[in-house]
Amino acid sequence: MSNSMRMKAVQGLRAGDSFCYRRCFSQSETEVFGQITRDYNPVHYDARWAAAKGYSGLICHGLLVGSMICEFGGQVGWLATGMNFKFIKPVYFGDTIQCDLKITRIDPNGRAAAEAVFTNQAGEQVCSAHITGRLPLGPEQELLQQIIDEGDPNNPLSNELPNFQISNLERA
Repeated sequence: MSNSMRMKAVQGLRAGDSFCYRRCFSQSETEVFGQITRDYNPVHYDARWAAAKGYSGLICHGLLVGSMICEFGGQVGWLATGMNFKFIKPVYFGDTIQCDLKITRIDPNGRAAAEAVFTNQAGEQVCSAHITGRLPLGPEQELLQQIIDEGDPNNPLSNELPNFQISNLERA
């Protein structure tokens, strides 16, 4: 079983393709992220500090939330070359964030750009991102198809029900 996001990369991505997916963030994920990145800002760990900064509770690392773009990139084989984030509102433990990502440009050589908007369960925008990178073309798409045919053994998401939607309004 493969997921539709990966299959879309094999078939060929185009400017205007849009992807929408969600994720709920937990305190334990933030703690692990802090260990990996060595970011121990007290706003993520100490309620007193978070309150002093004006937050109603501990908040997730912004880059942990921004890392949602990695799900898209990892599924389609996007090799990132640039990322620019704007963090607008805090994300609290237990918040469910929706990432709406749209490919805005694909050059003939596979260089691409995309915009992402992140909203919480209340529909409030919490973050935005502009990303650039390289998409798989030709032989890389064929290899990705081979990996899928082999069961995509290094991709745990290939055996899960997709938590995303794909669309392209420009093709309608």
